[in-house]
Amino acid sequence: MPRFSANLGFLWQGLPLLDQIEAAAKAGFRAIEMHWPYDTDPKAVRAACERLGLAMLGVNTVRGDTAKGENGLGALPGRQAEFQAAIDQAIAWQVAAGGTAIHAMAGIVKPADKPEATGVWTENLSLAADKAARHGLTILLEPLNPRASPGYFYSTLRGAGEMIARVGKPNVKIMFDVHHVGIAEGDVLTNLDAWWPMIGHVQIAAVPSRAEPDEGEIDFRAIFARLDAKGYGGWVGAEYRPRGDMEAGLAWVKKLGVSL
Repeated sequence: MPRFSANLGFLWQGLPLLDQIEAAAKAGFRAIEMHWPYDTDPKAVRAACERLGLAMLGVNTVRGDTAKGENGLGALPGRQAEFQAAIDQAIAWQVAAGGTAIHAMAGIVKPADKPEATGVWTENLSLAADKAARHGLTILLEPLNPRASPGYFYSTLRGAGEMIARVGKPNVKIMFDVHHVGIAEGDVLTNLDAWWPMIGHVQIAAVPSRAEPDEGEIDFRAIFARLDAKGYGGWVGAEYRPRGDMEAGLAWVKKLGVSL
């Protein structure tokens, strides 16, 4: 069965990041990933991971001005310098923390601006990939479903795949989030097969609720079986919003017949 990573963007909310890391290890996770951890000393994160035997995986680039509804900077015309600063920030943090990947966030783009934004994103992503490659880091692209993030640059795997093809960098991969794929496209197993060569990381949460993966439309046992059949050696990020008590919600592990 796959190995699972605790996404601390959602799990154990309300605790300081270093306490979240402790909680993840205590629960049995052997890897962690995050959203925007930049207010925490990355060296302290590395030390905690080393002490607890945890692998440090991915982080996101900053979203921009969230008060204005921004959700990433990479495809926004006129914001290239800000995006490159965001990539530099993420790389420096990950190098210090011992991480492996960066989710580069494209941002929300109006349909009329899509042609220009595509050129901007291609150039930004190419530069970001080269910078990340110098440190052995992977750049991940994640389609966000239009219900969660209306107007995001891509909501489908094809949109992310086309960008990867345009850039042509071996360290740029798809973040296959079953929750987003299930809502935006459905046919999750077929899509997993179709985009397999480009997939660099997998995340899970119930469809449509985004709660623990033991409810909703997707039988995650089938997802895990397909990953096993393909010989997937990476991690599966538990990126769900707990229904209630965090610890009680971990009953999904036993229900689905897996182990952290």
